[in-house]
Amino acid sequence: MTENWPRTPPTFEQLRTMAGQEIGVSDWTTVDQQRIDQFAQCTGDHQWIHVDPERAKRQSPFRTTIAHGYLTLSIIGALALEMGIVPENTQAAFNYGFDKVRFLAPVKSGARIRLRTTLLTMEDRGPGQYLMKAANTVEIEGEQKPALTAETLVMMYERRKRAGA
Repeated sequence: MTENWPRTPPTFEQLRTMAGQEIGVSDWTTVDQQRIDQFAQCTGDHQWIHVDPERAKRQSPFRTTIAHGYLTLSIIGALALEMGIVPENTQAAFNYGFDKVRFLAPVKSGARIRLRTTLLTMEDRGPGQYLMKAANTVEIEGEQKPALTAETLVMMYERRKRAGA
């Protein structure tokens, strides 16, 4: 697929045949200081490199504050949903975990990021249950290196058909 992802959710059957294919690229989203501050408030991580723009301007090698790595990682879920990669007939989808998470470059306050996702596997886990493994790259606009790479694991449950329907 390309960046012209139609945002019409695929079916489970379609996803089962797409291993190894890029399944979407999100729109750009801005990681501004307000978002970074809100994340710091939620997590209690108030390290100056994230929340003190004046000090960061003086002392940081980046000359500005940077997003928490876990903030960038946590945005993957929302961007994936925005891309419409969850099958249309999904009753529920749950985070199952991450593999191979690597933080490669800082996301400076005010930077725009987007998600690029490739389906690795779609494993049957029982009737109507699937474990989707996807390779994710969070790109930073105008930067060569991505912010991070991570393999996501998502357990999905297909909506059951009603008897007699």
